[in-house]
Amino acid sequence: MILKKFIPQSLLGRSIIIIFVPIIVLVLITSIIFYQTSWNIISKRLTQSVVADINVIVKLIEKDLEFEAIQIAREDFKMKIRIKENVNKNNNFAKKQRGILSNRLRQALVELDIPFSYDLSNIDEGVQIILQLKENQYLFVKVDKDRLYSETAFVFLLWMIFASILLLLFSYFFMNKQIRPLKRLSIIAETFGRGLDAPELKEAGASEIRQTANAFNQMRTRIKRFLKQRTDMLAGVSHDLRTPLTRMKLQLSLLKDEKAKKELELDINEMTAMLDSYVSFVRSEAPEPIENININKLLKDIIKNIDLNNFKLKFLEKNIIKTSGRPIQLKRAIQNIIDNSLRYSDELYIEILSNDDGCILIIEDNGPGIPEKNYEDVFKPFFSLDPSRNKLKGESGLGLSITRDIIRSHGGDIKLSKSNYGGLKSQIELPI
Repeated sequence: MILKKFIPQSLLGRSIIIIFVPIIVLVLITSIIFYQTSWNIISKRLTQSVVADINVIVKLIEKDLEFEAIQIAREDFKMKIRIKENVNKNNNFAKKQRGILSNRLRQALVELDIPFSYDLSNIDEGVQIILQLKENQYLFVKVDKDRLYSETAFVFLLWMIFASILLLLFSYFFMNKQIRPLKRLSIIAETFGRGLDAPELKEAGASEIRQTANAFNQMRTRIKRFLKQRTDMLAGVSHDLRTPLTRMKLQLSLLKDEKAKKELELDINEMTAMLDSYVSFVRSEAPEPIENININKLLKDIIKNIDLNNFKLKFLEKNIIKTSGRPIQLKRAIQNIIDNSLRYSDELYIEILSNDDGCILIIEDNGPGIPEKNYEDVFKPFFSLDPSRNKLKGESGLGLSITRDIIRSHGGDIKLSKSNYGGLKSQIELPI
């Protein structure tokens, strides 16, 4: 679970980890093996060679051949030597260094069985080695860097690191190119899911991605054909039924039996409301251009058409909220929620809030509310808590279903809960 927090969420990030981690591990293992073999051996041989030459110089000095020793050191061994008397021991033997080269040099000098010290702090200018030949006689040896330090190992490591970086960059660009069609698929699928006319996805990339793109295009075609057929069917049925309903209303006015007239009137009103819902549903499916929408202004346009003589309304707006979408459809969705509250209450509270994710539109009333177990059921087409009440109110059972479809097509959602005023609380969330 802890490791999951550090794993990238994107496919590109995870693919890069799959490639990067093995390469980095391979470089580390290769470096360790190289150090244990090549670099370690080279350092040991170089230091032993230097110490062997120093031993030759020490033997010559012990035989009082100082001039020959200096000559051989300079010309043959690439060393500079000096012999000094009465040197401050504390100052010259106090320097100690750590590291691979230091350890190898110390191990080699110990074999001379002579007190020594050395200084590797400024290796670019050479290595300073001090040997105590006699009680008051000291040999100063300055060895060139090339004799103790091999750049081959570091050149190899640099080339290995450089090659690894090139490989990683190549892998990144290659994986990014392969994942690009999936990103396009995600964008087009999201666009199409919001009810917008998404273009056909270009088939590109690996064979599996091409198959996925082809399957999506086929699904897109089938869904568009189905939506068109459904829209045409509902429009046709609504149109065909309006004419006989109109005739029934005219004939109903001539009916003398008031009881039968009232019952038939309720049935006709119910059928008319259902047809109006069908038409509204058809309109919600119709294409509408995306525009910038001022939520505050949209709500004010809805509120100004409400009769407030026998109704209490409170509208609270803390921020000016703007979003993008289809204004007619969005207005219809919010209107459905407000109309639903107006049917069963006499108090309405509307509030607009904003956060980092978008805007929140809260609509509350003091009506009878809805049981919590039915919060999801009321969004189902033709669902009714009380069929007899729906007839009296002229409802069809499609209002909330249409509302949620419209809200979700804008990338938002709608949630129901109990209101602080005793009725129903509708919370609409929309992206900004």
